[in-house]
Order: sequence, then structure tokens, then C-alpha cells
Amino acid sequence: MSADSSSGPLVVLVSSRTVITLPDDSLLLTPATLTLSPTTGKIVSIIPSIVSRTAFPPSTSYTDYSPRLLLPGLVDAHVHLNEPGRTEWEGFASGTRAAASGGVTTVIDMPLNAIPPTTTLAGFKEKLAASQGQCWVDVGFYGGVIPGNAHELLPLVEAGARGFKGFLIDSGVEEFPAVSSTDIALAMTTLKDTPTTLMFHAEMIPPIADSVGDAVQQSEPPLAPRGELSSYSTFLESRPPAFETYAVEEILSLAPLAPALHLHIVHLSAVECIPILKQARASGVNITAETCFHYLGLHSDGIEDGDTRHKCCPPIRSETNQDRLWAELGAEDTCIRTIVSDHSPCTPELKLLPEHLQHVEEESYRTNMHHSDSGIDMTLPGDDGIDARLKVEGQGDFFAAWGGISSVGLGLPILYTAAAERAARGDVVPSIVDIVRLCSQATAKQVGLAHRKGGLKAGMDADVCVFDDADEWTLHTGDMRWKNKCSPWEGHTFKGRVQETWLRGSKVFELDGAHGGFVAGRPVGEAIVERRTA
Repeated sequence: MSADSSSGPLVVLVSSRTVITLPDDSLLLTPATLTLSPTTGKIVSIIPSIVSRTAFPPSTSYTDYSPRLLLPGLVDAHVHLNEPGRTEWEGFASGTRAAASGGVTTVIDMPLNAIPPTTTLAGFKEKLAASQGQCWVDVGFYGGVIPGNAHELLPLVEAGARGFKGFLIDSGVEEFPAVSSTDIALAMTTLKDTPTTLMFHAEMIPPIADSVGDAVQQSEPPLAPRGELSSYSTFLESRPPAFETYAVEEILSLAPLAPALHLHIVHLSAVECIPILKQARASGVNITAETCFHYLGLHSDGIEDGDTRHKCCPPIRSETNQDRLWAELGAEDTCIRTIVSDHSPCTPELKLLPEHLQHVEEESYRTNMHHSDSGIDMTLPGDDGIDARLKVEGQGDFFAAWGGISSVGLGLPILYTAAAERAARGDVVPSIVDIVRLCSQATAKQVGLAHRKGGLKAGMDADVCVFDDADEWTLHTGDMRWKNKCSPWEGHTFKGRVQETWLRGSKVFELDGAHGGFVAGRPVGEAIVERRTA
């Protein structure tokens, strides 16, 4: 074999177990030799066998990773990076470092929680400027749908937005209000002839709810839900499956306005939505759904009172519900096409953790931002030092705590571990090939990047994850690469760990390597702003 002189020195990665993409876009687990070009950032060739080092020029960097797995870099299509404006919650540098440490080579940033949100072309430009020189992996961007911004949607498409998201319920931040059916209809008709994805946080308060209106989300008397506010069951009962099914039905009622437009339900948690979505798909509606690692790896039966690390919306539901989500992943006509993190971090104090779950960081994590979640004003009292930070009013209150799970970069160990545990008890579970399809190939397709991301195939970006499926390890706070070390996954033991991450032909992360593992020494990720064509 000889290298193309125009591509410079080659990198060759081989393994007895590699998940490659075949010409028909099917996936295959096979021995393989990957030839990468750090100069072009592309995969030069893939041979479905192990080729000896002697077949390559002496200048070639050659590594045999057998029996560890070589996988395409994950594409996490649902991540909140929150910069600019709420960078103390998360930022491009810390969020993308966490992604890189977990084999994620592309993240798609959600349009809210940053200030300004990505709901205007001007806001998008501010977001891009803030990302420059900070990203350790490649980053794409969604736009947002809010009341009154329909005129901004097509300019955002032209600027490179990968899709759009709207809320059918209070988002928790005042600069990203929920949309009405009128707003949804206008967004659909505006985007109906555009190659994009229109996504929805599918929760609505149905008119048959026990407590009608936004009052059901409040924790202060006399509007408090029945039960202890520190009890997870009280919180779970306040957001029943009807919230999700009602929202899905509302979206489907408007779908005929844009028959070709790809509609997508983000972070589906309630299995009651599944037959509704399947029936719609069978009738020709172009709609899909995603679920999240936390819905597949955590269930409400195991959540202790006051452990607000587990709060997210929609909520983590029962083990029975979880079993049905897993079953849906293997269905031939599944409506759940992707699995994502929904990494939605905040400062630890906003989680209102009980004292035994708090970690005091060396640097202050105070925020002066005004915001809310579930209708609760979270403006903090004056700064009285560390003691005040550890005694915030409302500790353990699931209604007042900020809702979101931090997990970017943990998805592969979470999913692989949970699948292995289920397989051991006799369940049929996704194989490593299925995991690649759900977390790399399909997520890349969802955001119009299947031509370059989410697969190991000649001509695609040379994004590679080296995964040791035999490594058993326990997550401690020091292993968390995101900014604020707060996650319900702390203390969990996983089977399988990412050893290396390669981005466009260059190694960016190596477990236990120099510079805390970030061996590239500097961020080499890029903002993806190419106009979507599929």
C-alpha cells in the first residue's frame, strides 16, 4: 500500500472488532484496517481485515487495538452547552471536553439556556463567536421556535442550523417561551419545503389534569401537589404520561400542514406515546422520537427522597416503563430512532441538593442569573459564604430544583452496561452494532450530517472511538469532565470505557494521557455551519 502524497502521513488503526459502514449504509462488526489522513481529516480507506504494519510506509503511525472495539465517533444530537450567558452552568470548553472523553466527536447544541438563545440570526452569530477556539469536538447548532420568530427560521437554515426546537410547556427560562398551536402551525408552514427537522419538547398540561393549569407545577402552598415535595413519587405524579401523550397528539393534529417535514419528539419518556407515534408513522406522517440514556439506565423505583440530581422533565419513570422502552428499541417498526444524552447541566446550588449529596468546589459556583424551573423563582439570597451555599432554602425539593441530567460523554458506558445486565437475565438487547446505529449513524442522519459523520466509511470524517468493553470502573466526581460535578450517575459502576477519541484523524483524548487525557493540547473542534441539504 502507498500513501497519497497529497494527503501527508497516514494514521492506521486496526482491530479484530470494528463496526464499519458498508456501501449500502448497513453496519458490520468485522476485523478491519482503517487508514486515516490527519491532513484532510478524512478516512482514506477501510479494509475488512487486519493488514500488517509492513504493508505501510515507515512514516505511517500504526496501532493495533485488538480486542478493543473501534467505533465511529458518537453524535450526541441533544446537548445544552449554555454559552454565552449562562456559562457558569456549562460552556463550550468544558462541555466538549466531557464529550471527547466519552467518544463523542460531534454534539448538537440546543437553542435555549444560553443568553441570547438561538432564536434569531443575531443570536446564532453570538453563539458562533463564543464557540471560537474552545471546542474539543465538532459542534452543530439547533435554532429555536418561540412565539413571533417565524421570520427568523429560514435565515437560520441558511446560516447552518441543523434543526429547530420548540416547547409546548414552560421551558424554565423566560427568554424561551412555549409555543401555541398557532405558533407550531406557522413554523410548519414556514419550514415545510426545507430540509430540516422540527423538534418538540412534548409535554402539555391536559385539560383533564387533576390540577388545571400551571398551578400543578408550583411547590408553594396553597398550590402544592399532594405529598412531600422531597418525595420523588410526588414529583412523578405531577407530570403523568398524559402530559406527553396530549402534546404528541397536538403535534400530530397539525402535521398535515407540512407532510414532508421531518417532525421529531425529543427525550420521549412515557411509553404511552409509542402506539400513537407508530400509528401516525404507519399512516405516512414523517415523525420520529428519541429517548435518553437516563431513561434507559435509571428508573423511579430506585430514586431516594430528596435526591434532586434525578430531576428532569419529562421525568424518569418506573422500571416497568423502562422495560417497554428497551423493548421498543428492538422493534422492527420502532418509532424511537435515536438515543441522546440531553445533557442539561446547572450549577450545583440550583439542584437544591441535601447536604450529604453536596460537593463544595474550590471556585464559587454562584450565579446571579434570574431564572426559574417549573414556575419557581430561583433567584438566590445574598452571598454569605460557603455555609450559605450549603443551606439553600428548599433542599431536596423536586419541584423547586432545576431539572436536568448531566451525562454528556457517559452514554456509551451507560447503554452498554445496561444492555449487558439485561442480556444476563435473558432479555433481547441491542448489540454493539445497534448501539452504533442509535447513537452515531441515526443521530447524524437526524441533523443532516450522515454524509460525513456517524460512520466508518471511506470519505467520511475520520472520527473514531476506541472502546474497551471489558473495563469495569466506577464514576467519581473526578471523572466528570463537565463544568459542575453533579450527576445522578455518580457512584455507578460501568462495564466498558472509552480509551481514546480521534477527531478528523487526530487523537484528541487518551484515558490517563497527558494534559488530563486531552493529548491534543488545544481544542481542534470546529463549528459546523454548512447549510443542511438532507
